[in-house]
Amino acid sequence: MAIADVKEYAHLTESDVEALGRELDAIRRDVEASRGERDARYVRNTIRLQRSLEVGGRVVLFASRRRPAWWAGAGMLGMAKIIENMELGHNVMHGQWDWMNDPEIHSTSWEWDNTGPSAHWKQTHNYLHHKYTNVLGMDDDVGYGLLRVTRDQRWKPFNAGNLVYNTLLALMFQYGVAVQHLELGKALKGRVPKAETQRKLREVGEKIGKQVLKDYVVHPAVTGPAWKSTLTANLLANVIRNVWTNAIIFCGHFPDGAEKFTKADIDKETQAEWYLRQMLGSANITGSRAMDFMSGNLSYQIEHHVFPDLPSNRYAEIAVRVRELCDKYDLPYTTGPFLIQYGKSWRTIAKLSLPNKYLKATADDAPETASERRFGGNTTALVDPETGKRSGLRTAIGRSRRRRGVRSSIAR
Repeated sequence: MAIADVKEYAHLTESDVEALGRELDAIRRDVEASRGERDARYVRNTIRLQRSLEVGGRVVLFASRRRPAWWAGAGMLGMAKIIENMELGHNVMHGQWDWMNDPEIHSTSWEWDNTGPSAHWKQTHNYLHHKYTNVLGMDDDVGYGLLRVTRDQRWKPFNAGNLVYNTLLALMFQYGVAVQHLELGKALKGRVPKAETQRKLREVGEKIGKQVLKDYVVHPAVTGPAWKSTLTANLLANVIRNVWTNAIIFCGHFPDGAEKFTKADIDKETQAEWYLRQMLGSANITGSRAMDFMSGNLSYQIEHHVFPDLPSNRYAEIAVRVRELCDKYDLPYTTGPFLIQYGKSWRTIAKLSLPNKYLKATADDAPETASERRFGGNTTALVDPETGKRSGLRTAIGRSRRRRGVRSSIAR
């Protein structure tokens, strides 16, 4: 049930982990030393593209009473919102472009096109999620307080609606982002000061009001006779952004191989141990450069979690070096095509709508939930003295899967 000892699970010694950390630190230093004009040009071109799509979409919607213009305008606006939220807003707020000292794209000044205030997002995402990634009881992104995504979460009748809840969450994802920081569950239990909850509610209400006014009152009104069709096109654009963002985030956090962790020793974690947990708790998406761009380069979720404040356009080259380290230390590098990763996420959500007694595999050796106990105490990495090749976690997981396959065959 979740990983309690990350080093043991990873089949690494303390010296191995620290050596891995030093190699990742070296990657960081290399990228920081090489940031320059090509990176600045990339983000400025991205801003120009996003604004062109948004302006173009809104101009097309003046003719939105014609079906082709309605679809084209909604599509362009949806793409603009995706780029603004994912490749710009999310990454700017991580401080990826602070080194440019440009107030327009600085983490302290960016307010994104989303119902969740930027200041709230930076607290729940940049701090809580990235510091305590997939740590049960610390990271609210593990199911968002709504979904059961690991067997560590005790099944309740409420969880039977997992598929319904995730469908609604995907369609209204920006509102899920806005509500998350409110910590309503804690507030109802009296664990959050009333004044703090009221302040957060006021800030979220103001931001939602601004977004609703912009998308569903001002912009439709500007298009005159086409106001009704423009309003529905704006609604579709928001849904496009919501569903895509939800899908990318779920592909990075909930497919098989994105591990969960307990609170054990988390406050004593070294930087190298934090790196290792990020690598084990994240998953990538394979695909084209278009996929990378439209995902905000979160197709490299592993690299983003290891280096959240390095420029997103550098993740592809960083990934080559990170994968080499995974090979060196025999660590898994969890990745796969978008539809497969997203399908695995939905499969987990569907499975865990059921009580554990109806599920196959054990709570320590299931596709969506694992712990060091899956290896039966055999967590020592072996190194071939002749070749120097390490046999560690990745090899052990392969053996575990083969054993599970044999057991399944016997059961049939």
